[in-house]
Amino acid sequence: MTQLDLIDRKIVAELMRDATLPVAQIADRVGLSQTPCWKRIQKLEASGVIEKRVALANPQALGLGLTVFVAIEAPDHGPDWRDTFATEVAKLPEIMEVWRMAGEMDYLLRVSVPDMAAYDLLYRRLTDAVPIRNITSHFAMERLRFSTAYPIDTKSW
Repeated sequence: MTQLDLIDRKIVAELMRDATLPVAQIADRVGLSQTPCWKRIQKLEASGVIEKRVALANPQALGLGLTVFVAIEAPDHGPDWRDTFATEVAKLPEIMEVWRMAGEMDYLLRVSVPDMAAYDLLYRRLTDAVPIRNITSHFAMERLRFSTAYPIDTKSW
């Protein structure tokens, strides 16, 4: 793990809030001049702390009104199945996230599709591509809170 000092954490927090901020504004907010701030941002990117800077889009505005959380139980836990599963989910852009879990489910997927018919098509494509012991779909009714910003400490140290 990369050790981040308070200034680095503040820079990362500012970029997570708004990656379009000019370096001058970030520098002002974290108490640096522009050049040292820019060098720190470059170092944070080079070290992998900052993976990428992206735009966050509204799924409703894009016609992707149905969010489904899909719990998957694997029929086995061998490398062949895992590799096939990883390959197949990578082919399906509707699958936004894939998490390998501990507990009752083996994998948790976050899926974004326009409607139930689109989800049914995705379901069929996935279950045709890879054997699955059990699949349970949970349909989101309302998004109450959403953030991509991790809760990092910008106050102490």
